[in-house]
Amino acid sequence: MSTSRRPGGAQALPRPTQWRELQHSPFDRLDTAALTDFAAVRAAVAEFTPNPASQQPPASAQPSAVLVGLFDSSVGPQVLLTRRSESLSSHRGQIAFPGGRLEPGETSLQAALRETHEEIGLDATHAMVLGELAAHRTISSSSHIVPHVVDLGAPPSGFQLSGEVERVFTVPLADLVRPDTFAQEHWVFADREVVVPVFYLDDETIWGATARMLQELLLLTLQR
Repeated sequence: MSTSRRPGGAQALPRPTQWRELQHSPFDRLDTAALTDFAAVRAAVAEFTPNPASQQPPASAQPSAVLVGLFDSSVGPQVLLTRRSESLSSHRGQIAFPGGRLEPGETSLQAALRETHEEIGLDATHAMVLGELAAHRTISSSSHIVPHVVDLGAPPSGFQLSGEVERVFTVPLADLVRPDTFAQEHWVFADREVVVPVFYLDDETIWGATARMLQELLLLTLQR
């Protein structure tokens, strides 16, 4: 490993036997200053239009949605994240956006807002909707996840955590592209090979679908 990493907390990644860290980053040659400019982030999301067909879940998948909550601060835009409870049957202890599966008759945005309120007690119904990121599919839970990006307007507070969530925290977007924070790993399985983005924070490690969504948000902003 060419760069020392932030501690990353206690999260253990389910790496296969064959894996290696890649010695490059998609942010290496990009000017990352836009990540401290909330107007630039908002504009990038608003200008992005995901393929409508890919946003619709296939019949074999569980329709789900998450809320990517952003707000401005003295260090630039920050993103809201949660750590899932260790008592859950799936994705235990992982870092995630608030969200979950759609109920009958719900839109994905309605589901993201409802789940956010149920999980952490945050009423984001009056947040400004900026747009959607591309839908992501999880292999382990067969979920088809649509990320909805919103401007929360102010730093969120007054959380009331459900049994699904152990912690709520925020991270400046600019921190996520630090050389000691972002890494890419090449994982080799019997049936496939994948490049896995990982964000090592001081006390948490972000990987999986949440890391892929964050990487997309960052690149949308930096590649405008």
